[in-house]
Amino acid sequence: MTRANPLPALWLLSDARNDAVLEHALARLPRRNAFVFRHYHLDVMARRQRFEELAAAARAGGHLVILSGPAELAQEWGADGIYGLPEQLGKLPGLLRLAAAHDAREVARANRACADGLFLSPVFPTRSHRGGGCLGPERFHELAALAEMPVIALGGMTAERAEALPWPRWAAIDGLS
Repeated sequence: MTRANPLPALWLLSDARNDAVLEHALARLPRRNAFVFRHYHLDVMARRQRFEELAAAARAGGHLVILSGPAELAQEWGADGIYGLPEQLGKLPGLLRLAAAHDAREVARANRACADGLFLSPVFPTRSHRGGGCLGPERFHELAALAEMPVIALGGMTAERAEALPWPRWAAIDGLS
């Protein structure tokens, strides 16, 4: 049984490859969804500056703003939550805790960490996991059934794939950019 949790349906993730179009993508994202700021390619000062720019654009659309990073940093920067592996989630009150998982072991760790949501990936082939395997629809559904929290499909996702999966919550880098 999953914990009740009204997470948004759409999640836009940032990356070096979609940076130039993020403001436009955030403006097009339907209201009250979510944005996950990653931008691992930037140094600390540039990352903070870009976070502030994109967080303002996201908030203008009523979106949640999630930081990939430590809970303390998310709190300091004014994010609504954190994204990372289950053991990286920290326990600061007031922050959504969103775990990343790729297999049953990581889903179990997210359950033990009592994450608020789970990004399960890669569902389909994606540029982020070039040459790597993907879960495919059947394995995705098997793993999602193990999660005790809402699951967000990630990896090669588009609106058409989310509908065909079918899955109510999905995230993308390219598919929403």
